[in-house]
Amino acid sequence: MAQLWGGRFQKQTDKAAYEFNASIRFDKRLYRQDIRGSIAHVTMLAKQGIIAVAEKDQIITALKGICEDIEKSVIVADEKYEDIHSLVEANLIERIGDVGKKLHTGRSRNDQVALDMRMYVRDEVDEVSGLLTKLLTTILRIMEENTDTYMPGFTHLQKAQPVTLAHHFGAYFEMFRRDNDRLKDIKMRMNQCPLGAGALAGTTYDLDREYTAKLLDFDGPGLNSMDCVSDRDYLIEFLGALSLIMMHLSRFSEEIIIWNSNEYRFIEIDDGFSTGSSIMPQKKNPDIAELVRGKTGRVYGALMALLTTMKGIPLAYNKDMQEDKELSFDAMDNTKACLLLFEGMLSTMTFNKDNMRKSAMGGFTNATDVADYLVRKGVPFRDAHSISGRLVITCIEKGICLDELSLDEYKKESECFEDDIYEAISLETCVNKRQTLGAPSPDSMKKVMERYREYLKA
Repeated sequence: MAQLWGGRFQKQTDKAAYEFNASIRFDKRLYRQDIRGSIAHVTMLAKQGIIAVAEKDQIITALKGICEDIEKSVIVADEKYEDIHSLVEANLIERIGDVGKKLHTGRSRNDQVALDMRMYVRDEVDEVSGLLTKLLTTILRIMEENTDTYMPGFTHLQKAQPVTLAHHFGAYFEMFRRDNDRLKDIKMRMNQCPLGAGALAGTTYDLDREYTAKLLDFDGPGLNSMDCVSDRDYLIEFLGALSLIMMHLSRFSEEIIIWNSNEYRFIEIDDGFSTGSSIMPQKKNPDIAELVRGKTGRVYGALMALLTTMKGIPLAYNKDMQEDKELSFDAMDNTKACLLLFEGMLSTMTFNKDNMRKSAMGGFTNATDVADYLVRKGVPFRDAHSISGRLVITCIEKGICLDELSLDEYKKESECFEDDIYEAISLETCVNKRQTLGAPSPDSMKKVMERYREYLKA
């Protein structure tokens, strides 16, 4: 088909060059944004007297019909169209003739595609935020049900101090809450309308850019026409936010994979979110968690690709910028799929509380509490730390835990030890006495979870 820009050219584009240049195979998903932007544009043109009201009504009716026909697959976005913009405009002209040719008055494909992509990303921000909110709600429910589910906390993948499952999950609530807040911040910064910027230098038509911005739910128009058509910061920010979400999901997935292992057996993944082996009948694999961990690299790749694409582009628009879409769409799709499936896996997971508790009682997770006990008896902390360390060595040699040492063995290291040492280093005491805000005690967690509930309500 003839190109909408073909007036300057005396022969057809080489077929391979045309296919290389075309973007219809991936930008066809922008059709709703493209049509909505066109409706706002012609509404403004009629308001400004640039086209007649009757022409505006005719164009809008036809555009709505095209949208319906795309959704019903009556119109197919195939290779005969260069991009989604030419598909819409070509079908419009086919339906209403010369009136359809007025759609592009005062507009360039540059500000058109900038508008479409910005609106699409804005919608994606809302979708990802909704999925994050659902995940946060599930995490909070699990926290509320497990304030007294004891488990070991780790540093260097070694048992460190006892915590609760609620406290451990609270760390991920914080991560995903930051992710959600980051999305709100990105949306606020990106919500400037590029429509009316033209190719790069605006237009001689008397456009009302404030009006089109309002029609399209933007905070206002972008204030520099060159920046409007060449800005991809908002998309890079969004890919950065998606990368952080995926990093947090990947960390969580890694822990689930470890907890699901035979050596830990902290959790049981629901049959609906795990798979088996084609040869080993006993296997139940954490495939969803592993795939989430694996797909993180794809999202990182999209961010790095766009950063690399943009780093050497002079003002204003360059065709390189067409590369902002394909990998970005893949990153968005994968992040949403990962959030959806991860939440499903988490919400149906069961926790082996006895195994968690037994694990917390091993590995000398209460060694710090032995030192703290001595400090409360007046022993300087550095001396108390050394005494506790020697007691751990004794336990290792005997193959026992700190709460299995006799009082005589304690007193060999310090006369400050009394019978109350056993209560002081019990699992419950180790957790419940940590009452500073953000610590794992039930009282502290109750205050934190109340804040989380308020956050989700807001």
